[in-house]
Amino acid sequence: MTNPSADPSVDPSVDPESFRERAVTTLVTARDRTTLLTSCVEDPDLTAQHSPLMSPLVWDLAHIGNQEEQWLLRTVAGQEAIRPEIDGIYDAFEHPRSERPTLPLLTPAESRRYAAEVRGRVLNVLEGSALHGTRLTEAGFAFGMIAQHEQQHDETMLITHQLRKGPQALTAPDPDPAPLFTGPAEVLVPGGPFTMGTSDEPWALDNERPAHRRVVDAFYIDTTPVTNAEYQAFIEDGGYDDERWWAPAGWAHIRGHSIHAPLFWSRDGRQWLRRRFGVTEVVPPDEPVVHVSWYEADAYARWAGRRLPTEAEWEKAARHDPAGDRSMRYPWGDADPAPEHANLGQRHLRPAPAGSYPEGESPLGVRQLIGDVWEWTASDFEPYPGFQAFPYKEYSEVFFGPDHKVLRGGSFAVDAVACRGTFRNWDYPIRRQIFSGFRTARSAGAV
Repeated sequence: MTNPSADPSVDPSVDPESFRERAVTTLVTARDRTTLLTSCVEDPDLTAQHSPLMSPLVWDLAHIGNQEEQWLLRTVAGQEAIRPEIDGIYDAFEHPRSERPTLPLLTPAESRRYAAEVRGRVLNVLEGSALHGTRLTEAGFAFGMIAQHEQQHDETMLITHQLRKGPQALTAPDPDPAPLFTGPAEVLVPGGPFTMGTSDEPWALDNERPAHRRVVDAFYIDTTPVTNAEYQAFIEDGGYDDERWWAPAGWAHIRGHSIHAPLFWSRDGRQWLRRRFGVTEVVPPDEPVVHVSWYEADAYARWAGRRLPTEAEWEKAARHDPAGDRSMRYPWGDADPAPEHANLGQRHLRPAPAGSYPEGESPLGVRQLIGDVWEWTASDFEPYPGFQAFPYKEYSEVFFGPDHKVLRGGSFAVDAVACRGTFRNWDYPIRRQIFSGFRTARSAGAV
């Protein structure tokens, strides 16, 4: 499971204590969020399966602890297993989500005690770890990997909360009001080479690596994600009833499942309503549309006379600084995300209005590339040239191929530790329960 070679991408001059401090902070932040998501409802809601697409919340809780134990206590620290008999129960590849309620799961109380015991031991291990010597420990990679894993499951649990029926259980302040965006509808991204991916981000996951040069032709990309109002125009124009706009598989899917609007939307007379974390509200016109599948995003783009950007186009729009011909960590530069840059970390429970966060825009003037909604791209999930699976092939390698489409940029449900300009997400093109939206593009020669 480990690789004895040190990671050559890590700058040896960087103080290991900075990585130790970062690891502690991100682990604690993730656990605080996990606690919130599993303490705001009663035990019956934790053990229930709210959708066959999702695990019971209590499965996610114990799975988080089990992965942390396996990687940080057993593999990094070489400790004896605490509860080896549950490894198979919480193996995500051994049991599909639909079957997990039938397993002999730990109770909520047992899951909390187990996760807490593991975390206490992990913090002791982290305090004494040299954070170098192997690729897994260099710069605290394994600790960062586990913090990202927990935050990814926190996002999954937030999706479960959205699918859950019943009264509101989570609250958060709304994003600050933003003036109606009146800037240009699209931005020209010049053609030419740029550096895609990374070889020097210490906690980057295997599918983000290695850095390599890509060449894209000049193209235009939407300045902001597609809004609810823009998407409603597609609906009102009969977009769901016109086969011309749909990929064949998408057309078959929406007809077979009687889909006529984004997930959680319903019509009340002449207005559209949506259910959001237990609250029914009028669909806000200026927010980015969310809970749409790749097929819906692709159909909208065709209807609009445009297309979805490729993954390479999206990353060039997000990271390329033409002034220095370099790729930045984020659209705004190399600094970690701050509240003025992006809507991340479940700070709010909805996207911010389109055009928000001007301080987070890219050098070319593209906004909201990080946070708010995951953005579907036209690309299949494929490895980069020179890809090497690490630390296990089940993280990325088994998903490569045409079955999964790439999403980029993160959403309001994503924590900063699991969101970078290079971070890649992927899912089936039918998926709508995820916090997914999109923006469109067109080739520079297109009219």
